Amino acid sequence: MKAVDIIKRILSVARRECGILWSNPIYGFCMVVFPIAVILFFTTMMKDGQPTDMPVGVVDLDNTTTSRGLIRKLDSFQSSKVVGYYNSVNEARNAIQRNKIYAFLYIPKGTTQGLLTAKRPKISFYYSSTSITAGALLYRDLKTISTLGSAAVGQSTMLAKGFTPEQTRTFLQPITIDLHPVNNPWINYNVYLSTMLIPGILMLFIFLITAYSIGTELKFKRSRQLMRLAGNDIYVAVIGKLLPQALVFIIIMFGYIWYLYGFLGFPHAGSIWMMLLLGLLGVMAAQGFGVFAFGLMPSLRMSMSICSLWAVLSFTTGGFTFPVFAMDGAINTLAQMFPLRHYYMIYQLCVFNGYPWHIAWFNFMALGIFICLPLFVMKNIRKAMLEFVYIP
Repeated sequence: MKAVDIIKRILSVARRECGILWSNPIYGFCMVVFPIAVILFFTTMMKDGQPTDMPVGVVDLDNTTTSRGLIRKLDSFQSSKVVGYYNSVNEARNAIQRNKIYAFLYIPKGTTQGLLTAKRPKISFYYSSTSITAGALLYRDLKTISTLGSAAVGQSTMLAKGFTPEQTRTFLQPITIDLHPVNNPWINYNVYLSTMLIPGILMLFIFLITAYSIGTELKFKRSRQLMRLAGNDIYVAVIGKLLPQALVFIIIMFGYIWYLYGFLGFPHAGSIWMMLLLGLLGVMAAQGFGVFAFGLMPSLRMSMSICSLWAVLSFTTGGFTFPVFAMDGAINTLAQMFPLRHYYMIYQLCVFNGYPWHIAWFNFMALGIFICLPLFVMKNIRKAMLEFVYIP
């Protein structure tokens, strides 16, 4: 068959697919409406960068000027907001269990007197790690407050004994930390999470739509019509069928990239061309895996189940919430079998940090393998299109 005839058949299948996409609202919602909603939802939800004014409580049994000063300092932190005062630890603990507060500070009676007489009184704080982010941020604030309480009394004592302010600062804080977070100095959680959660969800939609679109050819008994239109060439049929979907998803992915880096101004050291290349490879790798999943299990239900499982596991093995190298060795190896893992590695190396592409050559190669996976199951898909009977 000549190249011109192959292109004509691909375009014929693509026109047929455009009609299917237009007539079935599932495609419109899963390819356009839901992806845009996901992009806006996550970027809007974390628009402030970090959670602020998270509710904390106080059990102040000392009730002195010093203890009230500590509470005011805790309330002045960006992440914390004192919303309740409790008479006992049990009351504050019940408030945490009812999700009224995330943490509380316990100042026992006699704390100020103990500080002044150097008896080392204990200040306790309790926090819930049900929400990891809230627990980590409030732990930092509460620990800082505990340190400031002892430091304030120590400073007053040393100044009363005749030490100079410089000597006092050197004694209380012999090492000063000069912290400079690389590429994200604001510690913006939106930058950390939206750049990977959104592509992961987009890949989920691509996985499912790819398997669904091929599987419905069997379900609605259109498979033989598709093969006739493609000249019984399974490569022409699959390429023509996925071409309109690929164009829509690429437009959505490029729009997401512009929205994050052009409109919202997310930090990046890599070039715009690297971002576009990564988006293109991400879409094609996700489609390749969707076709491969259907080729392994030529069933609408089973292939979509495989795609759903693989997409959900991608969030765990991607490495953007918990480092892969800290996981079990078997999981570390298994993580290489997920497209989102390699998407993340290329993003952090070549886009976020601006390293040249050859630093991530293995991950580029891995995405290329995912794109080529359908080649191993084309015969199985062709047999399914021509011979299999759909079983509900």
